[in-house]
Amino acid sequence: MEIIVLMTSWAIAYFAGPRLLPVLRKLKFGQTVRDDGPQSHLQKNGTPTMGGFIFIISIIITSLIVISLRREFTTEIVISLLFMILFGFVGFVDDYIKVVKKRSLGLKARQKISMQVVFAAILAVFQLKISPLGTSILVPFTNLTLDLGIMYVPFLMFVIIAIVNSVNLTDGLDGLASTVTVVVSLCFAVIAAMTGNKAVIYFMCSVAGACIGFLRVNRYPAKVFMGDTGSMALGGAVAAAAVILNLELLVPLICIVYFMESLSVILQVGYYKKTKKRIFKMAPLHHHFELCGWHETKVVKGFIVITVIMGLIGILSVYIGGI
Repeated sequence: MEIIVLMTSWAIAYFAGPRLLPVLRKLKFGQTVRDDGPQSHLQKNGTPTMGGFIFIISIIITSLIVISLRREFTTEIVISLLFMILFGFVGFVDDYIKVVKKRSLGLKARQKISMQVVFAAILAVFQLKISPLGTSILVPFTNLTLDLGIMYVPFLMFVIIAIVNSVNLTDGLDGLASTVTVVVSLCFAVIAAMTGNKAVIYFMCSVAGACIGFLRVNRYPAKVFMGDTGSMALGGAVAAAAVILNLELLVPLICIVYFMESLSVILQVGYYKKTKKRIFKMAPLHHHFELCGWHETKVVKGFIVITVIMGLIGILSVYIGGI
């Protein structure tokens, strides 16, 4: 069943991608590349964006098929879709302002965070009501749980928002966010299988399959970008798996690339404000390696290898803990 779900999601995205490209071009949804980024990226100006709709549609259709066949998993799959759609909506509004309204920076940071906080709060409270562990989360490498008490909802909100924005930062090279998310999704699918959560297995397989299919038009040289619509939707989907499995503490391991990308930005901004000097040649981290002379395909491959290694360690941590 898992393979069928993955292949169905892949097929929808794979065949839908080329057919949606003319629509995006006709709507003039072209990306405006910022001139303060790597100069090699300026040639990407005008490449269609908002391509995230390709895999979002695939994930939704595949998930609805699963629900129709396995109704006992409806609640958790619907929650996961809600995570994805709500944050994808934030990204869509951001993209719409950039592309249609021609405001290159999109939503103001305050507006974006406000929407994310509201959605994260709603979903965190919902998880609190359905979680079999109550206000506790699982501790990797052990069979212990950590009871967060009144801090449970704020902690979940922080994790959700951090993942969503980290995936958004990772989406800076052709195929980077897509391929990394394939590995992350499959890791969470394996862990879900180990813990007996079939709903998360199916949802993560649909995400992985859709991202693989999307690579038909997103791998280097990309014919379309996923945009904030896609990256934030993927962030919501990954956050759903981590939250539903109560494995938020495992995120820095399995989602190591997302984590490194965010950390590089935080360190760069903080260090520059204090010293007027930079730690990295450019942040997020993938741009640093580009300016060090790495071709973007080499950066993508390197980040995939890191994700696979850390993902396996994350899976091992669950096995050792006997969760």
